[in-house]
Amino acid sequence: MQASKNKITKNAEPFYRLSVPKQKTSSEIINEARNALRTLRTQRPFTPAEDQRKLFGSGSSRALQNRPPSVFSLHASSFDLAESRPLSGVRLSPLDHKPILVTFAKDEDSSISLPKPPADAAEVRKVSSTRARLLRRTSQGEEKLDSEEPAMMNNLCRSNNNCLAEQRSFTPLNVESRRLLHNERISRSEREDFLKGTEGKFLFQLRRGSDEMKKPDTSSSWPRSTGWKRRVTGLEDETRINESEEEEIFWHVKILPILHELEKEDDIENLCLACTKLYQALNEGNMLGKRFKRRSVLLKTLYKLVDVDSDPLCLKLAKIILAMKVDGKNLLSVCKLAFKICRNEKNDCIIQNDRLLDCLLEVLRTEDLQKNNEALLYCMGAIKFMSGNAVLLNEMANKGAVEMFLQLMKQINNIKENDIHFSNLGHLLVQLTASLRNLADLPPARRQLLCNGAVSELCVALEQRMNDKDVCTYIVRIFSKLSSYNDFCGALADCSRCYILFLALLNKHQKQQDLVIRIIFILGNLTAKNNQAREQFFKEKGSVNTLISLFQTYRELDLNAQKWYHERGGEGKHPKHPSEAEDVLIKLIRVLANLSIHPSIGAALAAAHRVVELLVTVLEYKSVDDCEELVISAATTINNLSYYEVKSSAVQDKKLHIAEMLLKLLMSNSMDGVVEAVRVFGNLSRYHEICDFIILKKIHKFMIALLDAKNQDVCFSACGVLLNLTVDKNKRAFLMEEGGIGKLVDCLQDFGPADWQLACLICKTLWNYSEDITSAASCFGEDTDTLLVLLTSLLDEELVLDYSLNRDSRDYHKLYWEREFKPVAEKLLDRIQSHHSFLPTVTITPF
Repeated sequence: MQASKNKITKNAEPFYRLSVPKQKTSSEIINEARNALRTLRTQRPFTPAEDQRKLFGSGSSRALQNRPPSVFSLHASSFDLAESRPLSGVRLSPLDHKPILVTFAKDEDSSISLPKPPADAAEVRKVSSTRARLLRRTSQGEEKLDSEEPAMMNNLCRSNNNCLAEQRSFTPLNVESRRLLHNERISRSEREDFLKGTEGKFLFQLRRGSDEMKKPDTSSSWPRSTGWKRRVTGLEDETRINESEEEEIFWHVKILPILHELEKEDDIENLCLACTKLYQALNEGNMLGKRFKRRSVLLKTLYKLVDVDSDPLCLKLAKIILAMKVDGKNLLSVCKLAFKICRNEKNDCIIQNDRLLDCLLEVLRTEDLQKNNEALLYCMGAIKFMSGNAVLLNEMANKGAVEMFLQLMKQINNIKENDIHFSNLGHLLVQLTASLRNLADLPPARRQLLCNGAVSELCVALEQRMNDKDVCTYIVRIFSKLSSYNDFCGALADCSRCYILFLALLNKHQKQQDLVIRIIFILGNLTAKNNQAREQFFKEKGSVNTLISLFQTYRELDLNAQKWYHERGGEGKHPKHPSEAEDVLIKLIRVLANLSIHPSIGAALAAAHRVVELLVTVLEYKSVDDCEELVISAATTINNLSYYEVKSSAVQDKKLHIAEMLLKLLMSNSMDGVVEAVRVFGNLSRYHEICDFIILKKIHKFMIALLDAKNQDVCFSACGVLLNLTVDKNKRAFLMEEGGIGKLVDCLQDFGPADWQLACLICKTLWNYSEDITSAASCFGEDTDTLLVLLTSLLDEELVLDYSLNRDSRDYHKLYWEREFKPVAEKLLDRIQSHHSFLPTVTITPF
């Protein structure tokens, strides 16, 4: 029976997959390694950490004069007190305002007089006792205030020109009036009706300061028709007066002493402690934010302390100032202050303990992007520095920073190129994408990126910022990390726009190695397991030409570097490998190898002469000692392309030259290189010219020797070459002459039950070899009896199939045993027995 030539792979269709157990067996792993068409794996490009924390790294494409500085001076004068005024719900009247008496009915002749400040000591004591009661109510018994010292009040008035006016504005009503107002009953519906605006005239009066012109003593004489309105108004006035009075007392008792301490204290540690107390007190008194009446006095004190050269103190100050919701110039200055603190890596520990991150995230969440883009730049820069710390990075992810960043990116993406803010927002986008890149290392952050549509937003940013190399680099770095994970890689593969963008970037920034290598790495990930991705990329206009152009560019760079090294006589340290150019070539060849898995694409690439030529040149000028990964990648890709028997195949045209180059790899000290060369010979040995070349160069002896390697994969590849050699009747004798029969029988005994594919290949080789058999003894020599017993044993299902394995594993082994090994082994056994005159008496070692 004439045996046909066999390829290394057992199936004509390389993408065929059997239903196998999730837990891979040794045979399954071997099977995957032996696929005639194999994808390549490589390491993700390494990104070294920056030596210093800066807005823009040392490799930034931005000119120094066109980018915001990372180093700047910051002083108290950097802040603006004019922007620190509190917001008020009521328009304040000028000090010289002359009150206008207002009546609520035409027939009403009553007048309203202004409340007056206390005129004597007894009245002062009366007011003080009222404040004391209020304070006890707000502080829940923690603080007691019996009276305020006149000297302290005088000092306060002298230190603040507005103090007297504020005191007059917030002088409490007399006790009887307050008691009267509290005894009034107002229904909820009446109050809601009023607040909805049914009494617009009164609200207008309130805005004009009419609350200062009522005389509580005469309120009972107002007409009955407006009585409920007067009661509501009185209650609101009383509430406002109470709140202002409580705030006033809290300020003098809780806040002011701390401010005095901050003004007088010189010790940094004590200043930090005072700032901690101040923040707690402000938080307790609900004074954080913009509506605090004494806000400007407080901020003025804090701004002065910025001149103290202390990062721990400035951290405390930044936290309070940010919590006061400053804006404009002050927001920019405090964000720069936070940036300055975070720029020093030594401050990471104190930043962790002081929750500065919360304040900065709040700025990103609430501040207007276009109005405060510079402040947001330094705020985001500070957050970027924090993301370099593992503890802060985890905290960031846990606080929803990913979603916040993507929302900010969406806002930036909505700003079109013709907008005046477009360029400056590019600086902010660099900080944002750098932070996302660091977050991409965390599993929770990766899930958030996937769930919040990061792929589409990043692609939009990439398209809009094609001319901004810094932004493109960081986005590509994000994709480089995330595409290593199957779920994100699938999401990116589904974004058809990404292939066009990646090709455009490659063509635009062809010599930017750091950008090119990451895009190529991403494309390698996309095409590794996804046939649809292979199709989409291949169909994009100029895709293969772009890869060829890059191949030529970086091959030239690598050749020049190698030439320069050899011209110096190899002096000095040998270049580190892989070099930058070699690394690009490795990852580019990987894309070609992965694309070739697709049947139609693989056939097209096999016929692409320029592609094959470039792959062969790698084998020509590069040795395993120079760069093992590059050489093996080129050999693997050639092996994939050699699988396709197509007209005008470039591999077929160059098969003898390829065989010459493989011989060099075969004789190398790299076992991986040897195995890869043997695999290529396995496919090329289908051609008579290559078989002749193998015999001529005595490569067949090397293949027989590899059978002693005691490595299943090596034996499988070598046996594939021997199988193709035995197709030619004139070349079968070498198998007996070189002791090949005995080695094949040994391999069958050693690996048979564990590897039915290898066992099948050995039986096929022996079948080809014994085609013209006349006597089993003369054909197989002294190994005849051993082979007979061995085949008989391997065909015994109960003996060879291990029923101690779980059902899935047993079914897997049984499938390969029945489909591949059993049919060939039975025919071989029958042929030997029919040409053998007696039963063997040898014994076989149990499996």
